[in-house]
Amino acid sequence: MTRSHKRWRDLSDRQRAAILTLVSIELSLTATAATDLWCRPAGQIRGRKALWWPLLLVQPLGPIAYLMLGRTSPH
Repeated sequence: MTRSHKRWRDLSDRQRAAILTLVSIELSLTATAATDLWCRPAGQIRGRKALWWPLLLVQPLGPIAYLMLGRTSPH
């Protein structure tokens, strides 16, 4: 039983564009969440910062979860 793997050159232009779009969104979300986590005081974060860092690597749910649930508003 052999597996066939598509290579980049085998993908259509539409498939390449979709992949690049999704990757750019994922990178933007991760960079935004990481920057916010780095700059935000610990008192404005639900839970510990040390626990959020590894969660940011769980793509794409980690950054979305942090941005939606991990932050509190400034007092």
